[in-house]
Amino acid sequence: MAEVWIDGQRVPVAKAYPVYHKYRHQVIDMAGEADDTAIALAVESATRARTKPLSVHERYRILEKAADLLQERHEEFATLICQEAGKPLKDARTEVSRGQQTLRYAAVAARTLHGEEVPVRGNPGSENRLAFTVRKPYGTMLAITPFNFPLNLVLHKVAPAIAGGNAVILKPAPQTPLTAMKLAELMADAGLPPGWLNVLTGSGPELGQKLVSHPGIQLISFTGSQKVGQEIRAHAGLKPVLLELGNNSANIVHEDADMDLAAKTLAARAFGYAGQVCIAVQRIYVQRNIFEPFQERLIAASKALVVGDPEDPRTDVGPMITEDAANRAWAWYEDALQQGAQALLPAEKQGALVTPTILVNVAPSMQVMAEEVFAPLAGLVPYDTIDEAIAWANESRYGLQAGVFTRSLSIAIKCAQELEVGGVIINDSSSYRADNMPYGGIKDSGLGREGPEYAILEMTYPTVVVLNL
Repeated sequence: MAEVWIDGQRVPVAKAYPVYHKYRHQVIDMAGEADDTAIALAVESATRARTKPLSVHERYRILEKAADLLQERHEEFATLICQEAGKPLKDARTEVSRGQQTLRYAAVAARTLHGEEVPVRGNPGSENRLAFTVRKPYGTMLAITPFNFPLNLVLHKVAPAIAGGNAVILKPAPQTPLTAMKLAELMADAGLPPGWLNVLTGSGPELGQKLVSHPGIQLISFTGSQKVGQEIRAHAGLKPVLLELGNNSANIVHEDADMDLAAKTLAARAFGYAGQVCIAVQRIYVQRNIFEPFQERLIAASKALVVGDPEDPRTDVGPMITEDAANRAWAWYEDALQQGAQALLPAEKQGALVTPTILVNVAPSMQVMAEEVFAPLAGLVPYDTIDEAIAWANESRYGLQAGVFTRSLSIAIKCAQELEVGGVIINDSSSYRADNMPYGGIKDSGLGREGPEYAILEMTYPTVVVLNL
């Protein structure tokens, strides 16, 4: 039976669509197609829930309990993520562990959210005034989430939203709805009252379009493509919109870097989970005098990665999310070759499986360098000076995160100051992320910051209170 999650329970809907095992191509389960009735019921449920606000302590307790339950159900969630997202099992297990941390950080954020005194008494005529701010929830938040982290990226929206006192309507990616439904059950088991989290699933863009423009939604948080992010902003009206969009992460390997560390790290982060991570390594700039020895190390580290069944604990690189996604990546690869790029590590494709691929002689105008490839493909480029590397990294219209490998403190600080991105990671790849750090980008990479302590500020607004004493 096809179902969605509304008002604390599974609710049947008329239509369904299949959810496939991304490696075996077998139907795992059926997901509900939320219709107009389901949308109306979900918004009504969230609105009704907010008439009985949860105290700060209740929010804290629920989020902590949810983290405990997720720890207990760790393998159950990891297996489901592995199957419906095609994520290698060891990475799926890591995602579940990170999800627990996200919940606990959000619980702390609920307890520590605060306003501040506003020094109005320095103004003539305000000597007897006391002013301070308090933070309030916007109301009902719409969370639209991607397939690649079907648990932790969902929690990066749901957990701080609830911590701040917002109800949530969650629209998960159509490829990975099952984890979201399982999370809704877990949150209910943790004591979250009905209506505070509703999950509407659907296979097409119509559901998201209707929710974005719905007057019952007060705040939108979206993670996905830059194109869809622009469409959401265009149709959201005056609703606040938080956007975590694309990237084509630059990583710089300076001449004084630990080449073994850099090669192993960049291979793992360019090709792990088939490169389907917003901050995956895509553009690698290597100082010319170490280019050849680094190239050899990178090829060796990439060849050592295991490609295949994501449920095999040894697998590093599983399938792409769909065969269409793999076909698109393959087309970009072939286009780059036709324009003069050379494959140091040629791509191989079988269905949705694409092997790790390293290209040289790549031009900035090629799609594999200019756009977000979201596939196990990286371009390798030599540079002469650090200024040249920084300039090339900044040529991108994206600006999410970058990685820099160097033993020089001055080079590290220079890169931190001059790279036009939301995060500069020194002696690790662009894809490093701790769940309590501010995460987000500039330019076409989006607006706002995630990380519970920072997201809760985005998901609440300040009200100033002035007392005439």
